[in-house]
Amino acid sequence: MESKNAASRQVRGSKKTTEAAKRRKDIPDGQLTKELRAQLRRLDMAKVREENQTEAAGRERQKNKPGSHDNDNGKVAVKREKLLEGGDQSLATPLSCLSPKSIMDLEMELVYTDEEDIPFEFADPVEPTSTQSSRHGSEEDAVGTSDDVPLPQIDKQLQVTLKAASSCYRENNYEAAVEQLSTAWELCSKGAATEDPIETYPEDISSIASFIETKFVICYLKLKKPEEALNHSHRSIILNPAYFRNHLRQAAVFRCLERCSEAARSAMVADHIYWLMGGTEQHTSKLIKRYWQVIHEEAMIREVSFTAMYTPFVAGGKADKIEKLKSIFAKKHPGYVEHIYTDPHGFHILPQTAGNPPLPPRQYLLTLGFRSKHIGKILERWSDKKLPIFSDRKAPFCPVTEEETKAFWKNTGKRILPIMDFIRSTKLTDSRCPCSRGIEKLHLASCLGRLQREGEQSQVIHQALAELATVPYLQDLKKRDARLLQSLMADAMDTLEGSCDGERVWSRIQKIGLIEDYLFQAEDDYLQKKRLRRDKTVETKMNRTHPAT
Repeated sequence: MESKNAASRQVRGSKKTTEAAKRRKDIPDGQLTKELRAQLRRLDMAKVREENQTEAAGRERQKNKPGSHDNDNGKVAVKREKLLEGGDQSLATPLSCLSPKSIMDLEMELVYTDEEDIPFEFADPVEPTSTQSSRHGSEEDAVGTSDDVPLPQIDKQLQVTLKAASSCYRENNYEAAVEQLSTAWELCSKGAATEDPIETYPEDISSIASFIETKFVICYLKLKKPEEALNHSHRSIILNPAYFRNHLRQAAVFRCLERCSEAARSAMVADHIYWLMGGTEQHTSKLIKRYWQVIHEEAMIREVSFTAMYTPFVAGGKADKIEKLKSIFAKKHPGYVEHIYTDPHGFHILPQTAGNPPLPPRQYLLTLGFRSKHIGKILERWSDKKLPIFSDRKAPFCPVTEEETKAFWKNTGKRILPIMDFIRSTKLTDSRCPCSRGIEKLHLASCLGRLQREGEQSQVIHQALAELATVPYLQDLKKRDARLLQSLMADAMDTLEGSCDGERVWSRIQKIGLIEDYLFQAEDDYLQKKRLRRDKTVETKMNRTHPAT
């Protein structure tokens, strides 16, 4: 860790754009909330990317895909042939055809890097001077820095422990590395993170704790224990959402657990965070996009209850366009026409055409086709709401019974979750509510709690907190969105700690949504009965006026 000061100055230097952003926004420092400060770090990075088609490559059959079963090879091969087909033939880009070994090579470079330097992403920015220079070291993904930035001094005992953990890791003694990291975490939790904790920014201490958590992740992955690594990956993001490798390691854990849609989203977020925080190395960027593409294709191939079609967005009448897309989809995928749905809220981006700032990415509309009409209709009904719900109850004023929860989970919940995750795998932001992804996960956690699956509930709450912590880095927040974000995170933390005081924010959101559904349905029923009575009255009058002869 001898070079930690230089590395930290480099990452800290990437925050210099914050001051310029503040001047452009003309917002006094005292009025900036924590969330707004996080947003301002990204104002100098363009939100759009250039069109960058991937090079042609041959197709690799499903037999090379890890975790596949022989009896599924036929279905997978057919679905791979249809992948990424849309109304515009330019969308049907070649698939990545990477073997499991090639995927592991990507992960060795992106995920299993053993950093010795703790990145301080949250450090206050400073104005650059003419004497600044860029560091060229093991971390290729940072920008120019200032040598005058004071950095916190890591506690000596903690520093020795982390060096020992790194040595064990490089000697492939991962169990010993986990033991050293456990000691380091204990020291950190007792306040021994820096030499002078009183003078240290809380964000810097969070960066140190996140550094330990992310080391746990790669050790447990090496030990083939992704279940153990999962919560550590979530906590590393909660503590430091501004470090792109934390998101890549979360993606690797999800991939090992065969949760490919969630892994693809984590890789997409990592790509965004990399450029947002000042990463400029083209090689690293291409590797991240390649990794995202491979995982996203894996997600598309694995799903058998639905299939997807991405179509380049062209400005024009949206309603007519959606009807045309449904017609095109039905011709291309006749086995998935029980219900066809085009996501009308926001746009999707694909790794194949997500270039680098400042040029814009290509935007796509996503059309989904389902084998089950019930699941398709529920998804469409839920997606029309500004705030998400996770229930199909018809009696919102009655308490939920255990039998109702089990029936909902079996018939709807576990079947619709993969679809919701897939939609988010190419949708970086949400045009209706920035916190939607976190709310979806918190609804799921409540459902798991009612099913008495406490371990899974805790894991999902950690995942929701990681999603919410990342929100300010993905899109601008209005004041009401910032307040909602703070309330959701506070209630989620209380739930993890076992506090049962009051109703949770997401529970109130769901209750209001169900009541709205109930009232709309009651109104529809009333109007339908009114039309029937009117028609019957007219028919009766006609019969009296013109009696049958």
